[in-house]
Amino acid sequence: MKTATITGFVAILLWSLLALLTVGSRPIPPFQLNAICFGIGGIIGVVWMLAKGKKTAPLMRLPLKYWFLGIGGLFGYHALYFSALRLAPAAEASLIAYLWPLLIVLFSGLLPNEQLRFGHLIGALIAFAGAGLIVISGNATSLEWSYLAGYILALLAAFTWSGYSVLSRLAGNVPTQAVALFCLGTSVLSLLAHLSFETTQWPTSQFGWISVLALGAGPVGLAFYLWDVGVKKGNIQLLGVASYAAPLFSTIILVATGYAKAHSSLLIASTLITIGALLAARANKSRR
Repeated sequence: MKTATITGFVAILLWSLLALLTVGSRPIPPFQLNAICFGIGGIIGVVWMLAKGKKTAPLMRLPLKYWFLGIGGLFGYHALYFSALRLAPAAEASLIAYLWPLLIVLFSGLLPNEQLRFGHLIGALIAFAGAGLIVISGNATSLEWSYLAGYILALLAAFTWSGYSVLSRLAGNVPTQAVALFCLGTSVLSLLAHLSFETTQWPTSQFGWISVLALGAGPVGLAFYLWDVGVKKGNIQLLGVASYAAPLFSTIILVATGYAKAHSSLLIASTLITIGALLAARANKSRR
């Protein structure tokens, strides 16, 4: 379990690069970027399977419920989140969407052989407060009824990703290699959404193309394979709380690269997220 949990942590670290590389990929619209990056991630997975002598045919015969879970989780979350950003201010929509780690902690208590402890819950709440400081720093924080549709979509996005993560643990018999096919399916649906709602645009610089390729290989590629291992075999409560480190590391990276300005709330946020993670880790030790 320890190795699998560490594997999940690596996925979180890769997601910390998501903001920087997404900024670098401008002006590509969201669904087009999704189609390209998930396509890259899926192709890398298929090539790896073929290189290892593993066959893709058995994966194609997976029960329909697993296809629905895999593609529904990957495409559903991003589609709902992108739609929420169109209908509500980014700060508020992102804050609501970032309820997913807390929901993972809560839902994990319903899993067989899992026990939700008080420390897990308190740790998740404290870490959420820290992540919230980062998301809303320098932005308006009042929720307005006129953006209700966007808020609802953001909440559905949070439930979609947390549901995918927790239910994946019940699909432990499905090999991680299946994520490659889920990525390809997500790529196709994202392409259809792009052709329906967006205007095609391409990077205007070398760094833009590098960002797109890096996204497909890392945060929107390898990260989902690693996360699959983590939530299926690792400590899912600890991973849920630790996920709040992603916006913190992401902001630090943006500041370090000059894409964002440092603000005083970073120190408070990092302290809260660290305390939350430590409480969750302590709760995990106490159950042994």
